[in-house]
Amino acid sequence: MTSDETTIPAVGVRLLDEVFDAIEAANGRPQPWTGFDHGILGAYRWAAGAQVAAPLTAAAALGATGPCRAQLLAECQAAAVRLRDTSASGGGDGADEDANAAYALGAYQALAWLCGHHEDRP
Repeated sequence: MTSDETTIPAVGVRLLDEVFDAIEAANGRPQPWTGFDHGILGAYRWAAGAQVAAPLTAAAALGATGPCRAQLLAECQAAAVRLRDTSASGGGDGADEDANAAYALGAYQALAWLCGHHEDRP
């Protein structure tokens, strides 16, 4: 690598600047925030290294400034499993289940965007 080349920090397949823009946009959403909004913010903050615990598993990031790509993918999978489990359970307290499902959906969509599974930033 020459002195003219620089390494641009990335989170998954997104540039770190894109992630900070996503955090800023999510913070600008009208309040009160829903579980979906909190899930998005939790995923983005953890991915950017601004939050210690992962949004679903509470795992600490292994990378120097945030989670590595493998952790992002694993957390995305954990969110998908949580979504499947909340939709399959059917019983219990409807309001709590709805909030948990909305949180998991927000985290899943944010993590899937970070991992490059889709181009639409939530």
